[in-house]
This record gives sequence, C-alpha cells and structure tokens, in this order.
Amino acid sequence: MSKTLFEKIIDREIPGDIIHEDEHCIAFRDINPGAPMHVLVVPRKPIPKLVDATPEDQQLLGHLMLTCSKIAEQEGHGDAFRVAINNGAGAGQSVFHLHLHVLGGRAMKWPPG
Repeated sequence: MSKTLFEKIIDREIPGDIIHEDEHCIAFRDINPGAPMHVLVVPRKPIPKLVDATPEDQQLLGHLMLTCSKIAEQEGHGDAFRVAINNGAGAGQSVFHLHLHVLGGRAMKWPPG
C-alpha cells in the first residue's frame, strides 16, 4: 500500500511547515488554510478515519486533542479556536490518514460548512 501525503510529510519525503512534533503526532500548517490559523494535527500511527480508531487508540486520541489546545495557545488563539475532524469523503475528508484541523484567527459560524 502506498504512503499517504501525511505519511510522506512525517517521513520528511516531502516538505511541510511543521510547528510541533512529539513521539505520538506531528502538526503542520495547512497548505490551503480556511482561517488565519489552520494547522493539521496528525498522529504518527496511520489511522485512515476516526471510525477506524480502536479502544487501544483512546490515549492517542486524547493526546491529539490536548495537542490541539497547545498549538492554539502557541499560535495566540488559545481562547478562541475550532477543532474539526472530517470522517470519510462525504464529510470532506480527502487524505485518508486521521487528522484534526485546528482553526482560529477569525469568527467561526455555526453550523459549519
């Protein structure tokens, strides 16, 4: 099976504007931002979609959420940001490697999309 775009960024095969990394995940700026701050938080473990996560991934999923908060704070948007996960093509997912969008720096509307 071929690597996803995100696996290639994690493996440094293609460039990414990386702003955070640790043993569990990596975070980089989205190349097509939907807000002044638009960062993707991606687990190193390749999980195609959120529904593919297992009970063993519970700690990893919590780590990803806490990382989103850290990034929003680091980027100056710690008190107003949105986290979004698209699950499947019908929900707008285009790279099938779980990732969390961290958006901030502009007013967010509800409902989204």
